[in-house]
Amino acid sequence: MRSMILKYNPETTSTDFDEADRLYFEELSYERVMDIYELENASGVVVSVGGQLPQNIALRLQETGKANVLGTDPRDIDKAEDRQKFSEILDSIGVDQPAWKELTSVEAAEKFAQEVGYPVLVRPSYVLSGAAMTVIRSQEDLKDKLEAASNVSPDHPVVISKFIEGAQEIDVDGVASKGELIIHAVSEHVEQAGVHSGDATLVLPPANLDQDTMDRVKEIAQKVAKAWNITGPFNMQIIRAEDPEGGVPALKVIECNLRASRSFPFVSKVLGTNFIDVATKALVGKDVPQPTDLMAVKRDYLATKVPQFSWTRLAGADPFLGVEMASTGEMACFGKNLVEAYWASLQSAMNFRVPEPGEGILFGGELSKNWLATVVDYLAPLGYKLYAADVEVKEYLETKSKHKINVEVIEFPKEDKRALREVFKKYDIRGVFNLAQARGKTVMDVDYVMRRNAVDFGVPLFMEPQTAMLFAQCMSEKLPRPEGIPSEVRRWSDFIGGKPL
Repeated sequence: MRSMILKYNPETTSTDFDEADRLYFEELSYERVMDIYELENASGVVVSVGGQLPQNIALRLQETGKANVLGTDPRDIDKAEDRQKFSEILDSIGVDQPAWKELTSVEAAEKFAQEVGYPVLVRPSYVLSGAAMTVIRSQEDLKDKLEAASNVSPDHPVVISKFIEGAQEIDVDGVASKGELIIHAVSEHVEQAGVHSGDATLVLPPANLDQDTMDRVKEIAQKVAKAWNITGPFNMQIIRAEDPEGGVPALKVIECNLRASRSFPFVSKVLGTNFIDVATKALVGKDVPQPTDLMAVKRDYLATKVPQFSWTRLAGADPFLGVEMASTGEMACFGKNLVEAYWASLQSAMNFRVPEPGEGILFGGELSKNWLATVVDYLAPLGYKLYAADVEVKEYLETKSKHKINVEVIEFPKEDKRALREVFKKYDIRGVFNLAQARGKTVMDVDYVMRRNAVDFGVPLFMEPQTAMLFAQCMSEKLPRPEGIPSEVRRWSDFIGGKPL
């Protein structure tokens, strides 16, 4: 059997150029795919390993081009990509999801948002890497954001759903055959739900999910595979939200892609099973293995996959994580526990330098949560010099910290880049923790200025609460501590999954 690969980015073939009998560099459009399909007299086409673009043309390839699409039927792919159909099927099989509604007018959207309460998530169908998906936190922002999202996919309705803050996100990578789940991997996100899965830090096997949650996640994966009659790879995101009344945490599906995800290589290496090899057997219907629960195997290690960002190449961009993907690469490392794996993964990032005790750390961002205070509780005993850009942050940290600390307020010229560089140099600032809840609305916003200049001056920046607290825990455990200083601070796992601080 001969195979042909069609790609539009030559760089992505730098490590696998000899894996196929023939390699085409062309656009991933219906016309080019059909040209090659006919030229090669192909017996089938695979649309489940090429990202979003092949998914967008799958139905047309089958119905107009009469191509033999291998794996999941394109009509079922459409039922997953169309947000209205997707949500209706989840309701029909008893799988929970955030409250949602199809948008037909701004007025209807405003009414629904008021009913479920802000924040809400506006999303079109058939999107790539979260494009045009936006978290809306007020009625004032809804109209403009809604119109921006609608322009992306005029042929498909836009859906608005309740955005659940403080929840934990779970990734499921799986392979199914004729609707039966064959293998699956469950990875937990370190970041809070709302950060794009491509920008999230994955932990596999999960460090903080109990067996009941793992069993329920598997059951959801089995129901989804059957409902969409999946053959081949698929990826799903689920959020785990604590019950305010202390009951069983809710598991809600927020996304399902009937294709391989960027985490397939990661889960394959960690679990020792080639997911794409199994998916290929399912696609061609030969030598399909029996269902196996890889997550039931007890392992004495775990691995973390962390994102690599290229903020320095995007002049003026706000280094802030959200529902739209921003990372350009990733690193993965193994460890005996979460701290070891995450510590190794971060230090493998490009140009990342761990701040050394005695150097300066700058703090800023949200003060209604205990995030910054927790970070300081980890770092204060290590002998860092602590700085803030305003008195409010200083007073908050000195009041909330378990240690007796001194936070110095520094001058922060927001408009003068040269003066800002001198400030960073003068106070020897080698790390920035800015844990704001929203992007800066102007270039004069102090949090934006802090984040942007940390990137421009090559200083490690942490702008997401959970990763900031985990990194601070790593520093607390890995860096030397002056004698006589206790380490009685809460672990990062105390804060994951929306638990009260």
